[in-house]
Amino acid sequence: MKDKLEYKKLERIIKGVANHRRLQILELLQKEPELSVQEISEQLKSKMKNISAHITKMAIAGLLMKRSDSKSIRHKLTKRGVVILKFVRMLE
Repeated sequence: MKDKLEYKKLERIIKGVANHRRLQILELLQKEPELSVQEISEQLKSKMKNISAHITKMAIAGLLMKRSDSKSIRHKLTKRGVVILKFVRMLE
């Protein structure tokens, strides 16, 4: 049987994707990697503050990574993010 820490890790991953807006962000970043929070918020027509909060939870869950360029922070899916997106699509 798995220990408590492993279940908590799985819980964090599930919570990282358990929101319609987070699913939209995952799909958008799969199609267009390296977007900033501002670009994501513009494309999804959502406030930057909300998008930033979702991205933070997704990064904690290991679903996306951040990269700094000279002007902004860019985001793209991790391998885990790609796998989770595939899994979610199988549920449709």
